[in-house]
Amino acid sequence: MSEVVNAQTVLLVISITSSILALVCLRFVFVMGKKLQNAQGQTAQLSSSLKGAEQQIAILRSEVAELRASIMSIGKRVVATEQELNDVANQQAAQKYDDPDAKMYSRAVKMVELGADIEEVMRECELPRAEAELLMSLHNKSK
Repeated sequence: MSEVVNAQTVLLVISITSSILALVCLRFVFVMGKKLQNAQGQTAQLSSSLKGAEQQIAILRSEVAELRASIMSIGKRVVATEQELNDVANQQAAQKYDDPDAKMYSRAVKMVELGADIEEVMRECELPRAEAELLMSLHNKSK
């Protein structure tokens, strides 16, 4: 009879151990299922965030393209304006040297700078005395 009791005890222990093992396995499956659900939720959130980020990148790319186009347009206008400015400056310089009166006064100033007296300036540049005196006094003040 002791053998039967021992066999029954062994079977009872095996049964209890199997039940405990089954419970542990069920608990493991339950925990893993929860983790899988959490991972799927996080994947959906990440996918949504990624789509939002891609939309923002597309918007920013279009804005950068617009800025680039605007900057190029402004650059072309600046180059055109610089060219016009150079043309106007050249025209002014040409007019300055084409004006015979300007040539006469430039020559008179040169003569004064070189030390010519008032009579010589009046005679060579055909200036009235008042203008020659004015040039002489302006030259003396600048010294």
